[in-house]
Amino acid sequence: MFVLAISPGEGFDPPRWERVLASGVDAFMIREPGMEAAPLLRAARWVRERAPGLELWVNGRLDVALAAGCGLHAGEAHPEVPPGLLPLSRPIHGPAQIPGRAGAAQLILSPIFAVPGKGPAWGARHLKDVLDGMPEGAFRALALGGITPGNAASLRHPRLAGVALIRGLWMAGDPRETIHDLRHAWP
Repeated sequence: MFVLAISPGEGFDPPRWERVLASGVDAFMIREPGMEAAPLLRAARWVRERAPGLELWVNGRLDVALAAGCGLHAGEAHPEVPPGLLPLSRPIHGPAQIPGRAGAAQLILSPIFAVPGKGPAWGARHLKDVLDGMPEGAFRALALGGITPGNAASLRHPRLAGVALIRGLWMAGDPRETIHDLRHAWP
């Protein structure tokens, strides 16, 4: 099971970020829409220094991703990125978006379970139906939205590599315990 931690958009908080980086996640995405380029690049370099073996993504800022030498998560309105420039992650909020995401290294499907302000939840059955219809490819598919150790096992599918977490990880008392419980629940 691959676990991507996504920052909660509450600014750069080194002690909190350190706890998440040390929790056993496989990758970290900096999603801080309020940060300007220079502080965002400093945060990305800080993550690289603290967790050099961790896969790193920056949300929405091609300039920062290139300067930091990491992947870019290009949201809905992001302009197209030339193929092969850097690893690319894209969101999937509905099956109709899948054909337009060719070339992405990572696809994040959401919202799987109910999350305030994120629209109707897909549910595990719909997620599996979407995964069944996806073309086989060189991308990693991750589920996002309301995922907990208690519901993670219901998502298992051969084309789903793992999960992405925001609230479930950042609001946890101990992120290490959350990651441990998730991995244990994912047989």
